[in-house]
Amino acid sequence: MAKNSKISYGEAMAEVEAILRKFNDSQLDVDTLAAEVKRATELIALCREKLLRAEKEVARTLDDPGQQE
Repeated sequence: MAKNSKISYGEAMAEVEAILRKFNDSQLDVDTLAAEVKRATELIALCREKLLRAEKEVARTLDDPGQQE
């Protein structure tokens, strides 16, 4: 997932949404379906990781408002 490390949350979500649109519009053929599902799964995991990291940072900041990194 190294290529995902530089992608932003917004970019990842936009790509997932594009994959979902293709799926819903029946634009995915059988040959690419597995690859697109795998990519969407990777992107969703990345988004979850970014959300958890942000949640921890916010909680840490709220616990100690004077803390600066």
